[in-house]
Amino acid sequence: MIDGRDEAGPARRDGRADRWRTHRLARRAEFVDAAFRALDKHGPHAGMADIAREAGVAKPRLYRHFADKAELHAAVSERAVALVRARLAPALAEPAPFAVMVRRGVRAYVRVLGEHPHVFRFVCDGGAPSVSTVAAMLTEALTSLGVGSPGSRAWAHGIVGAVQATGTWWLDQREDISEDKIVDYLSTLLGGALEAVARAEGITIGENEPLRQGDRHAHRQAR
Repeated sequence: MIDGRDEAGPARRDGRADRWRTHRLARRAEFVDAAFRALDKHGPHAGMADIAREAGVAKPRLYRHFADKAELHAAVSERAVALVRARLAPALAEPAPFAVMVRRGVRAYVRVLGEHPHVFRFVCDGGAPSVSTVAAMLTEALTSLGVGSPGSRAWAHGIVGAVQATGTWWLDQREDISEDKIVDYLSTLLGGALEAVARAEGITIGENEPLRQGDRHAHRQAR
């Protein structure tokens, strides 16, 4: 005690604040889980009331954690990107020729899309802020191939936009176009775009040379 004050007071207050923040983060995560379930069940236009029911709470409780649907949309988009990242990581972990790596990544993406089609429609309908995050991932991949041009961000956004648009279009065509077929089409689109970007930077990607995520196995063309 100092002058009648408890030295541990601020520490206790900080501990309570940390526990409250942890609780709020955990509760937000539960509501995002509920949003995924509501979207899977009711479609991309599921409302806050649908999500609150899925979470087993009154709608005002949901608004304590998300100011509006736009804020919830951002949280769902973030979770969707995290899910894609989690699926891509093992798909790209083992070294393989460029075309195989592209196909692995595309299949991982398409499978997530197929598992949660309404979630991805919801994400895209709301303006798709996730595009910037995924484009940042692709910019990193281009950098690992040796692409250091200021244009890498523009290329990444363009490529991601094309892949996302094709993937969400496929969700309406699944009765006519199988998963294997859309993986073929998207692999051709993505692989061709990445090779074109690499060529613009004077880089040749060896057709059969094993690539490992994050390694620079591309080769500069002789100038």
